[in-house]
Amino acid sequence: MKKIILSMLLVLSVALVFAQKANVSKAKNKALMVESPDFSGARELIKPALEEATTKDLASTWYVAGLIGYKESEALMAKAMLGQTIDADVKGKAVMESYAYFIKANELDQLPDAKGKIKPKHKDIKAKIKEYYTVQQNLVAYGAYLFEKKKYDETINVFETFLAIPKLPMMNNEIKEDSTYYMIKYYTAIAATNANKNDKAITLYKELIGKNYEELNVHQLLYEEYTKKKDTVNFVKTLKMGFEKFPAEAWFLQNLINYYIFTNQLKDAMVYLNNAIEKEPKLAQYRYVKGNLEETLGNFDNALISFEKAIELDPKLADAYAGIGRLYYNKAVKIFEDANDIKDLKLANAAKKKSDEVFAQSIPYFKKAIEANPTETEYKRTLKTLYYRLKMDKEFEAIEKELNK
Repeated sequence: MKKIILSMLLVLSVALVFAQKANVSKAKNKALMVESPDFSGARELIKPALEEATTKDLASTWYVAGLIGYKESEALMAKAMLGQTIDADVKGKAVMESYAYFIKANELDQLPDAKGKIKPKHKDIKAKIKEYYTVQQNLVAYGAYLFEKKKYDETINVFETFLAIPKLPMMNNEIKEDSTYYMIKYYTAIAATNANKNDKAITLYKELIGKNYEELNVHQLLYEEYTKKKDTVNFVKTLKMGFEKFPAEAWFLQNLINYYIFTNQLKDAMVYLNNAIEKEPKLAQYRYVKGNLEETLGNFDNALISFEKAIELDPKLADAYAGIGRLYYNKAVKIFEDANDIKDLKLANAAKKKSDEVFAQSIPYFKKAIEANPTETEYKRTLKTLYYRLKMDKEFEAIEKELNK
């Protein structure tokens, strides 16, 4: 009886093996049909073969599984080229599914046989995966689609698949990193930033340094990531690195100076700033930054000189005009506040009159700032305050009307 049962089990096992191999063959046929391929049916057929003990370790099983998604993607691309609307998500998922299956198939295809020899049967896997890299309508387009939909985690997954291809052993270093590669890495980093994956974003931005792709933005974004982590050492290092690489870009110096001011390292800030001006003496922004720093240190005259020099170098630098206006405005406020402490009424009134004269001195500079940058409402609000304070009703009504627009 036991022999009969054993024989029956053996027959069932063999039948199951043949059944799964037959399913693999049927799945392939359904995917390769020219007129009306049945990709859903092919997937249903291949699914049990991917799990069944006798077929799950065969390279051909996984190859066919990969072929289904490959052919579906190919069919959808053909429709798109004819101007037909396709579902980008369906195509993208077919590519990602296919890629994973091809990788597994290649892994099994590289295993030695009973005689210890490696005889791969599916040599076209490399070409198909390479196609996913070189043809932008595949992984690049799908990642861009997901990015547009703000599905940042999925974007990262797709773009990292793209970035991994040149490093696959099967590629033998044949694919060189180029501007497209760095572009995708850049947007992967931005997706990581948007997904709040701080460490991943930092790693990617650091890998882009020195690659000559959006380097200015890369340094700025890397600084912001370190700022989120409150990693002072690295964000200061990044600012200095950015300043050295882009000496004409005041953004790095401005943020560095702000850090020095915030941490009360004003002397260090001035030394660093003076060195920067020595390197780039004709850069108006640096003079403007120095004006702000001198103002913070309470050096009115030096601040005024720096702002005036900035305007001399760049007559359209609105912030420099506003800087001078702010100097006079704050000076007037100080005079007025001190006047309140004067007990002699006559002297107090004289001081307040003096404050109004200094307030008036700031008006032309804010006007100049508005001329240089008409869209900046902050300058207009300050002018409105000045006109109100000095009882300049006509001017007050005009600026209020402009602000209300």
